[in-house]
Amino acid sequence: MRAFTAIVNPAAGGPASASCLIPLSRLLREAGAEVHVEYSRGMVHAADVARAAAEAGRVVLGVGGDGMVGCVGGALAGTGAVFGIVPAGRGNDFARQLGVPSGAAALAPLLLDGEPRAVDAIDANGTPVLGSVYAGVDAVANDNANRTRLLRGSAAYYVGALRAIITWRPADYLIGVDGAEYRREGYTVVAANSGYYGFGKHIAPDARVDDGLLDVVLIRKAPKTLFFSVMRELADGTHVRRPEVEVMRGREVRIELAGPSGRTLPYGADGELPGVLPVTARVMPGALRVLAP
Repeated sequence: MRAFTAIVNPAAGGPASASCLIPLSRLLREAGAEVHVEYSRGMVHAADVARAAAEAGRVVLGVGGDGMVGCVGGALAGTGAVFGIVPAGRGNDFARQLGVPSGAAALAPLLLDGEPRAVDAIDANGTPVLGSVYAGVDAVANDNANRTRLLRGSAAYYVGALRAIITWRPADYLIGVDGAEYRREGYTVVAANSGYYGFGKHIAPDARVDDGLLDVVLIRKAPKTLFFSVMRELADGTHVRRPEVEVMRGREVRIELAGPSGRTLPYGADGELPGVLPVTARVMPGALRVLAP
């Protein structure tokens, strides 16, 4: 019988984390499993707790949204530890890609009896992350959403994206994909392991978490009215049919700003903003053993 350590982000998850974890813990314990809950004091603390629990042979659960899941899963990448996801955040995009259920009744059997599945991770400037690395209007929108206190869920993302687009001026990117260089003006560059980001947007519909490749999605310079159409198409992934959208694939992707110096641009990863460009994203094939369908 498995022993679990559940790592919770109380600030991000709030009532959603509790409403999911309490019935899930009851079901796991009723089946004979041991469940220990740790409340994170921050991302560094969460990563430390995850590694310590893994070294003790426990299954580590990331409870929260993509930030917590990416932090805990990233800390376990390459260790051989078994990782479980308890979707309890705003986006839950990596769980969506993997098909991990959110309800306790469906999730408990997967955690108790599921076989670990090897999936890829991303090394982003030396930090392992899970879903995607992105730099552009989406990272600015991410920053806006994170700063929003009056709105929750998709509303925070929508308002943050609207503010970012209204004030956006095209970035001059230099993009390296497995050594080949491309210079483009546009709205964003996304190096995607998972197909979803930004609260269910299907940015890279052909991305797979176990193919050893990153899907690079570039939205090139276009009128802002057209970009709003692209945003609507992100729901089902049909935006990739547009001539303004370019898709490439590779194992190593470098994103930096070209042109005159002085402009800085943040990059995002799993809903967090680790720094500013440049960023190098390298695939870590089969680095994470996760309990997923």
